[in-house]
Amino acid sequence: MSAEQTSLTAPALARRLLAELLGSAFLAALVIGSGIAAQTLSPGDVGLELFENAAATAAGLYTIILMFGPVSGGHFNPVVSLADASFGGIRWRHAFAYIPMQVVGCVLGAVVANGMFSLAAISISTHHRATGAHLFSEAIATAGLLLVIFSLARSKRASTAPAAVGAYIGAAYFFTSSASFANPAISVGRMFSNTFAGIAPASVPAFVVAQLVGGACAILAVRVLYPDLTPDEAAEAVMPHYQEQPSTDRSTGQPLRT
Repeated sequence: MSAEQTSLTAPALARRLLAELLGSAFLAALVIGSGIAAQTLSPGDVGLELFENAAATAAGLYTIILMFGPVSGGHFNPVVSLADASFGGIRWRHAFAYIPMQVVGCVLGAVVANGMFSLAAISISTHHRATGAHLFSEAIATAGLLLVIFSLARSKRASTAPAAVGAYIGAAYFFTSSASFANPAISVGRMFSNTFAGIAPASVPAFVVAQLVGGACAILAVRVLYPDLTPDEAAEAVMPHYQEQPSTDRSTGQPLRT
């Protein structure tokens, strides 16, 4: 294998899993911590609290993707990983390895956020959210997130995805009634903080199902809108990063010479 080919080889799976774990932890700490701060700084003003939470999440998500995206792609979301695998961007076994790291990371992030504000490390949320409108919102929010990511990958604008994803999630705090979780891992993590951004455990299964349904609808939409999306393009989601060196030519199926 040439030096150029070696430079394109993906980081070891362990490094990518660590990046997904840390990125997911920072994401949960960001969402929950900014929610606690907003509730402390603007008590009783829910609109302002939501704005502060959304602004911090949008800016923070952008920077977190920049931090860890070059290693793992910056998914931090099981639905994104499953969609990427369905388009051939990553292997299925790697997607299934990402998911537990994302969930564990979000739980750790919740514990960290609680600790930073001198709260109990774990406090189970009592904020019930599973109404019909909330679940419909989650399906729409998740579908929109995937459409942003993979349309940018297909149009060779993947380098803009960190900013676009942050902006979309920040906006979706306001155009959805659920405040746009759009992520099964963060839905699980937010159970462990009985604060502004929390969600009651009883609401989580319905949220996860709605997010998976939204993800499936987005995959279908992407296949219709961008039928020529290639695995190499999908591999650029969410952020361009080191790619796996394929063992066969994806266009001909013939073994590659190394």
